[in-house]
Amino acid sequence: MAHDTVDLTNCDREPIHLLGSVQPHGCLLALDARAGKILRHSLNLAAVIGIETSVNGMMLEDVLGYDAAHTLRNVVAALREGARPALLQGLQTSRGSFDVAVHLYKSIVTIELEPESAGQPLQMARMLIGRISDIMETDILIRQAARLVRGMLGYDRVMVYRFEEDGAGRVAAEARRGDLESFLGQYFPAGDIPRQARELYVRNTIRIIGDVDAIRVPIEPMIDMSGEPLDLSYVHLRSVSPVHCEYLRNMGVSASMSISILIDGKLWGLIACHHYQPRVLGMAHRVAAEMFGEFFSLHLQSLKQKEKLETASHARASLDRFLRIASHHGDVGALLKESLADFATLMPCDGVGLWLNGTWTIAGSAPPASAMPNIVRLMGTVAEGRVWATHSLAQRLPEAEAYSAQAAGVLAVPLTQIPRDYLFFFRKEFLQTLDWAGDPTKTYEVGPLGDRLTPRKSFAIWKETVHLQARAWNEAEREIAEVTRSALVEIGLRHSELMAEERSRADVRQRMLNEELNHRVKNILALIKSLVSQPVGKDRGIEDYVQSLKGRIQALSFAHDQVVRGDGGGVLSDLLDAELTPYRQNPESITMSGPRVLLDSRAFSVMALVLHELSTNAAKYGALSKAGGKLTITWEESVEGDCVMHWRESGGPLVSPPTRIGFGTALIDRSLPYDLGGQSSVTYARSGVEAMFRVPARHVVITPADPAGSHLDADPSRMTTQLDPGTRVLLVEDQMLIAMDVEAMLADAGVDHVVTAASALDALTKLETFRPDVAILDVNLGAGTSIEVAEMLLKTATPFLFATGYGNSTMIPGAFAGVPVVRKPYDSISLTRAIAAAIGAAKPEN
Repeated sequence: MAHDTVDLTNCDREPIHLLGSVQPHGCLLALDARAGKILRHSLNLAAVIGIETSVNGMMLEDVLGYDAAHTLRNVVAALREGARPALLQGLQTSRGSFDVAVHLYKSIVTIELEPESAGQPLQMARMLIGRISDIMETDILIRQAARLVRGMLGYDRVMVYRFEEDGAGRVAAEARRGDLESFLGQYFPAGDIPRQARELYVRNTIRIIGDVDAIRVPIEPMIDMSGEPLDLSYVHLRSVSPVHCEYLRNMGVSASMSISILIDGKLWGLIACHHYQPRVLGMAHRVAAEMFGEFFSLHLQSLKQKEKLETASHARASLDRFLRIASHHGDVGALLKESLADFATLMPCDGVGLWLNGTWTIAGSAPPASAMPNIVRLMGTVAEGRVWATHSLAQRLPEAEAYSAQAAGVLAVPLTQIPRDYLFFFRKEFLQTLDWAGDPTKTYEVGPLGDRLTPRKSFAIWKETVHLQARAWNEAEREIAEVTRSALVEIGLRHSELMAEERSRADVRQRMLNEELNHRVKNILALIKSLVSQPVGKDRGIEDYVQSLKGRIQALSFAHDQVVRGDGGGVLSDLLDAELTPYRQNPESITMSGPRVLLDSRAFSVMALVLHELSTNAAKYGALSKAGGKLTITWEESVEGDCVMHWRESGGPLVSPPTRIGFGTALIDRSLPYDLGGQSSVTYARSGVEAMFRVPARHVVITPADPAGSHLDADPSRMTTQLDPGTRVLLVEDQMLIAMDVEAMLADAGVDHVVTAASALDALTKLETFRPDVAILDVNLGAGTSIEVAEMLLKTATPFLFATGYGNSTMIPGAFAGVPVVRKPYDSISLTRAIAAAIGAAKPEN
């Protein structure tokens, strides 16, 4: 067969979207653009939906029934050509219940049917998203994503795999089964994921391979009457290239799944999942994984943009500082030599060098002085007075191979219009900086396509490819170099004018220089700024927009958690505490008083958004933005039974009314009237913002007042109880992600010795060899309860507490009425306090 000749030398040309077959864990129907007549089908209809005969030429309703056909045609009517597929979980057909994906591409409707899967994708995705939404460091975000995806999906190995500038990939994070070799930090050549595969990852963000040894199921007919194969670009069941199957076999992998990580519409990397037994992931889990992947991509993009903005701002600050010094310095050349180490901080590099008036000065890794005359001559022919860069100097200057370990890539910044003086940035050879992980001598099975597809030898081929190369210089780094060139050229001109006693004109040029720098750096900022999901107003920076968006999502997330914990609602004072605690300056800066007000779920969500906007505005522009500012919040019950809240700011900056109605202002003004039928009133007094909100009585339950004049605690560390670091804890919890959360909370409280059991039997087995100081028992373990474990702990006089997500304690027998109960979802404050109380109650009195 033709594919038998495919190897790594030509797999970039393999038409993997036109393979004419599907994987056997589902079946496929291809229909005309109206989803009327079936034109093609996969030859496993009998195995999946129980139809023994060919269905080509039949109407859709004759195969799946009138109701299912009607539903599917309604879905097709809403589809856009080439858009992501519509997904229907548990569609009832005349052949049974199936998970269905529907695509419209090239005027062909493709319907994929798989056995119905169990699970709640929205809840699974929300649990994962909630655990990364507040992470503000890229490396931590990537590591946590690998751990969470493995915890949810159960694959043997989950990697976050990112692409380099040349298409090669690096394993940036990994979560794996304990007995597996680590791939963390390893680099793989671009050919391992060829160009056309990367393009499909952009179109179809989830790719699953259930079994690399499965027999591919042909599509009938493979070629239609016009001579065209069926394009499977958007098909989840698309069969797998024999090259890729062989590659996975050589790694010992039997099944895999990939989640695309897209930044600015481009493929940044993959969350790659490997399993060493066949494994088919159902639609529910795939939807959850896809939703998590999209949020992860968005969050990663926001952090990347923040890093770029910080880099550009740092570069501008460094150049401004140099300009201020240079304006009063008599010898610019000496100043440049003294400042080389500072220039090295403008962008990632291994060293910098200054060629000035035939003298060579370096800081860090750089070519030897003897090599510089030839490098400078090369710059004279290629730079032409502008910034010039290459990631492989040896390609332009063969003798550079001798010092590639010190400087394989160079970025040159001319200091004059004539080819004479240069500031150089250098990067070492890429291979010198590689982190090798695992055993490089390990051998793998050689398949029928030859040993070129084994990962180690594939890596060896790539080592030859990247020999004498450094990391490529990106566009943002070239822009920073251009700003540097502009600054240094202008400094040279300014000093020439000073020497010609033209100080007044030089002052003007200095101002022009500052404006030019400001203009160019703004261009960099504009270049690296991007939209998250909606257009951004010209007067708002991307960081502010992303933070506002994340804050609103977090406010709603908190509201949802409170509603769950409160059996349908939440307490107003708890919401205020959560929103305002990060902005306290001292115990008197924020004062709250009023009765206990329980908001229903609808009102709690609305007030969460409104109070979040008010709190962040107060912290940015209002009373909480400066020392001495004060915020007073009071609320009371009106004659009609409504809850009326007053928000008063004082002692902050002078206030001016907003010049335009933005989203946040509209949200504050309109949410209560529109969603709750209440009232909102905001006054922009010069002394501080004042607002009144009226929540109708039907949305609130008001009980006697809390002590008047309560203040937010000025020291949040006092809210968390520190436990004895030697405390041994048994945690019985059947949900892995929740158990990981509890372990992290206990680690923050100083406890690292936690033994986790997923079932009562597992816990009883561990208690045979482990004696805890305290135990946390999830009451409902899915397939049973933890009561049997509680009885054993009672016999051994071991203190313990129950955890439950139910609104009452009916599942706990009366014999345990005195045992402390912690409500789920857990929070660290109540959990650590309950543990400390349980341990303290069990200690004998002196």
